[in-house]
Amino acid sequence: MNQRYFAVLVLALALAASAGASETLNIVATTSDIADLARAVAGGDHAAVSSICIGTEDPHYLTAKPGFIARARAADVWIAVGLELESAWELPVLNGSRNRKIPPGTAGYLDLSTSVELLEVPHGPISRSMGDVHPGGNPHYWLDPLNGRRMAEAIAERLARLRPEQAGDFYANLAKFRKELDRRMFGAEALKGAKAETLWKRHARGEEIANPGGWAAQLAPLRGKGIVTYHKSWTYFAHRFGMQVAGEMEPKPGVPPTARHLAALGETMKAQGVGLILQEPFYSRKAADRLAAATGARVVVVANSVGGQPEATDYLALMDRIVKQLTEK
Repeated sequence: MNQRYFAVLVLALALAASAGASETLNIVATTSDIADLARAVAGGDHAAVSSICIGTEDPHYLTAKPGFIARARAADVWIAVGLELESAWELPVLNGSRNRKIPPGTAGYLDLSTSVELLEVPHGPISRSMGDVHPGGNPHYWLDPLNGRRMAEAIAERLARLRPEQAGDFYANLAKFRKELDRRMFGAEALKGAKAETLWKRHARGEEIANPGGWAAQLAPLRGKGIVTYHKSWTYFAHRFGMQVAGEMEPKPGVPPTARHLAALGETMKAQGVGLILQEPFYSRKAADRLAAATGARVVVVANSVGGQPEATDYLALMDRIVKQLTEK
């Protein structure tokens, strides 16, 4: 091999390696909420992002499909809610894809539950008689906007690890997302007087915030008030904004409402003065309407995921929609 040919070959290999390093990341998220956060962090130039579960579907009840396996086969990154939310279908999809980049434990697999504050973590033995209880904790953590912030941070860290040459862009996108989320949570005026991290801590402790605005101010009248939900989907949202969940229409997680349970729940609502019933659009509202007729409570049917309603176009718009429907009279 002459020197000229060898130099051309080395240059070609270097260019190929450089091109491979800057290839678009194919990110597959298990839910639409994760997918939207990944888009916000990755930006349109560096990644193609899709989700397995769309916002109008309940991720508990999906089944593995050939199309899911095909998408996993082409993925560079797989991002999951974890805590067994996807247990009915995730592993069959990952195993069926035979994609060595994304099994649990690899850099291409990201379980976001390890990056957030978890609630309702069971203590003691768990059995099927308890219903659909998640051993690691309640998996609906994305409905706490502070956890949404943490999820975006975890995604940025992982993408930067996989594409270090693009890390600056990922972290810049993350900073932009955090700034807007903080503004919608507290309002621009509150952020002029204190750092965002300070406001999150004060709000969590129920302390007064100067010049409050945003979601925190809009939902302040509901702080300390009771709500009833269909499933344990709203625990994190209620916790963040100081609402008390008086009970669920499901007698056990994943078990449909029964007349006996609804009657007892109605008495609890009357005793505690609960005036709000909250549920997702993909559940029948018959039980909610029955409770409302018995107690005078207001029923709010609102999406709990991006794409679950036309207005919930992204993560921030989803939160806007939830707050708007809860505060409408």
